[in-house]
Amino acid sequence: MNVAPLASGTLPGLESALLSHGWEGALASTASRGIETAAFHLTEVAPATLEELVRVAGRFGLEVVTGENWAVLAGSRSRLTAFARPWSLPPELSDAAIAIARALPSELPTRWETAVGPIALDAPLLVGILNLTPDSFSDGGRLESLDASLRHAERLIEGGAGVLDVGGESTRPGRPEPVPVSEELQRVIPVVDALRRRWPALPLSIDTVKSAVARAALDAGVAIVNDVSAGRLDPRMMSVVAEHRAGVVLMHSRGTVADMASYDHAAYPGGVITGIVAELREAIERASAAGVAVEHVVLDPGLGFSKTAEQSVVVCGELAALRCLGRPIMVGPSRKRFLGQVTGRRVEDRDRATAAACALLLDRGAKIFRVHDPAAVHDALLVGAAIGTSGVSRQ
Repeated sequence: MNVAPLASGTLPGLESALLSHGWEGALASTASRGIETAAFHLTEVAPATLEELVRVAGRFGLEVVTGENWAVLAGSRSRLTAFARPWSLPPELSDAAIAIARALPSELPTRWETAVGPIALDAPLLVGILNLTPDSFSDGGRLESLDASLRHAERLIEGGAGVLDVGGESTRPGRPEPVPVSEELQRVIPVVDALRRRWPALPLSIDTVKSAVARAALDAGVAIVNDVSAGRLDPRMMSVVAEHRAGVVLMHSRGTVADMASYDHAAYPGGVITGIVAELREAIERASAAGVAVEHVVLDPGLGFSKTAEQSVVVCGELAALRCLGRPIMVGPSRKRFLGQVTGRRVEDRDRATAAACALLLDRGAKIFRVHDPAAVHDALLVGAAIGTSGVSRQ
C-alpha cells in the first residue's frame, strides 16, 4: 500500500479568534494546529483494508472516499493523529495507520544549523544566485571577472539576499560534459575568498555535486553545501558535510548533471509528489548514515529537475505535502521553464512570475527562496508573510 499526502492547511484566523477570547498564545497555537486539516491518497489497498477503513473512519470523525484498490482519507490533524495508532485499530489497518503517521504534516523548524552557526527561519530567507559559469540557462557568462562577481554580489545583498549561493557548474538541459574539479575550483574559490573578506558575516553556500569542491569551499569559509543530487552522485559528499558540520540542501533530482534538468527521468507512476517525498526521505537517511545531524538539513523539491513543466506546477500546488519530512523547505522557481510555459515570457522576463510563485510557495510551507533577483521577490514575500500572519495578530 502507498500513502501520498495531499493538501493540508489551517483555517485562516483560527488562532486569532482563540487569542481574542483570552487563550494563552502557546495554547491557541497548539489548538489551531490540531484543527489543521490534511488528506491522504491511499493506493494498492487490499479489499479487506478498504472494508475496515470505511467501517472505522467515521468513528474517528474522518471523511473517506473509496474506489477499487484506492481511498482518500481526510480530516483534522488531531483526528488523523488519533487514527494513526496501529495498536488501537483492526489488524487490517495497521499498515495504513503507520503510513499516515509518517505522512502527517510536521511543524517545521525555525532555525537552520550551518558551519557558521544557526540561520533564523522565522521569516522568509532569500538566497541570491551567483553563477560563475559560462553556460547557465539564465545568466551564464555574465560574471567573467572577480570584480564583476563582487558587484553582482553587492546587488544581490542590496536586493535582500541573506545568503549567497556560489556555483561553478551548470545543470541546464543539453549542457556539455561535467566540469573537471580543477576548473570548478578555479571558478569558485577565488570568489568565495573575496566574498568572505568583503562580507565576513554573510553566510555563503556552495552549489556543487563534488565533495572535493565542497571541501575546499568549506575550508575557505562557506557555511552550506547545496547539492542538487542530494548526495547521489558523490558518495563522499555527506561525509564532508558531516565533518565540517555544514548546513546542507538536499534537492530532489534524478540522473546525472548532464540530464537531471531534462525530462528523461520524469516518470512518476505513483504521482510526482509521492516520488519526491519517498526519494527525499531516502536522501535524509543517506545523510544521517554519514553523520549529518538532521538540524543541518534543508530540503528542496527540485522544481524543473526531472520534472515536466506540468509536474513542476503540481509540485508548487502540493508543496505542503513535504512538511511530513519535518525539515525546512527551500524552493528555486526562479526563471524556470514552467514559469515560461505558464506566462509565455522569455527567460530574462520571468522575475515577476518568480515573485508570484515565491509568494504562493511561502503560503504552502517554503521558507527559503533561491532566486536570481532578490529585489524582485523581496516585497512579494513581505506581503505574503504579512497576510499569512495576519490571522495571529495579537493587536
